[in-house]
Amino acid sequence: MRSERPKPLHLICGRPMVMHVIHSLEGLPIARTVIVVGHNAERVTKKVQEQAPTWASVSFVEQAVQRGTGDATVVGLSSFDGDSADMDDTSTVIVLPGDTPLLERHTIARLVETHESTGSAATVLTARMDDPSGYGRIVRAKDGRVMRIVEQRDANEEEVAINEINTGIYAFRRDLLGPALRRISNNNSQAEYYLTDAVEVLASMGHRVAGVEAPAAETAGVNDRWQLALAERELRARTNKMWLLSGVTMLDPRQTFIDVTVSIGRDVTLFPGVLLHGDTTIGDGCEIGPQTRLLDCVVGPRAVVENTVARDSEIGADAIVGPFASLEAGSSVAAGARTGAFYTGIA
Repeated sequence: MRSERPKPLHLICGRPMVMHVIHSLEGLPIARTVIVVGHNAERVTKKVQEQAPTWASVSFVEQAVQRGTGDATVVGLSSFDGDSADMDDTSTVIVLPGDTPLLERHTIARLVETHESTGSAATVLTARMDDPSGYGRIVRAKDGRVMRIVEQRDANEEEVAINEINTGIYAFRRDLLGPALRRISNNNSQAEYYLTDAVEVLASMGHRVAGVEAPAAETAGVNDRWQLALAERELRARTNKMWLLSGVTMLDPRQTFIDVTVSIGRDVTLFPGVLLHGDTTIGDGCEIGPQTRLLDCVVGPRAVVENTVARDSEIGADAIVGPFASLEAGSSVAAGARTGAFYTGIA
């Protein structure tokens, strides 16, 4: 990412990437969410602790030396030792990367449902790509079971032609995952322990390994600023569609930017150039914009806010703010009040 900020904390639609991944688990009967941290562990831990929902029951373990995804999974599993209150030996363990912010809840729910209904030892979330270059290929048996995941550099000509790829997202049966991990080695060019090897170990032992296909765009990881921008564009489109279907009018959704943390009432009209950030709340019947940016603001019902920049401010019901107003942090505009150009401070 060429940044001082840890990759999992880069923001997409107002929320760190890793928090989008955690929220993709919402609705599942989660006993615990374990975050394996490494580089800049303290910063990641602090931010997740501040923002994680209570239902996720988040805890942290540190992978002191980064020795691959298999080793990270071993470290994560260590936090479950002795935990029998909410989990048993056949509990499902979901493994997710921290940089896949576009994952949707129904996809993870489908992964878990398939895994448990088929009695599989492991279930791999896969995707199909026109150009799978650089990705591990899914090698299936004739009956559809997953036999192994082969990296491109190790694939033969026939395997390279496979367009079904590994997304790095899995469901495992808890009692079988640990033994499989103990049988993998780091005898590879990176001298790392790969979680993909555990899939082949389980299949070779006669256990069923299933595969569930998901859209490639949804499972894509973010590794640079270009991919970050693409993910942001996709998530903003989803967010805008949700609000449009909930009774919000946008004159041009392509020029309307709404964080996932924002709340908007019904019959609100958003003009082009509106940016709503943070914990902003917009009441019913408001008109916002054009060219307006609100951060952590509360706007009362039927207010009109145009050509305005406001931060940590409160605007009362039926107030008219702008055009060309600037509200500093801590400002408030009384219900029914009207502000002129370049208004600042507290009314």
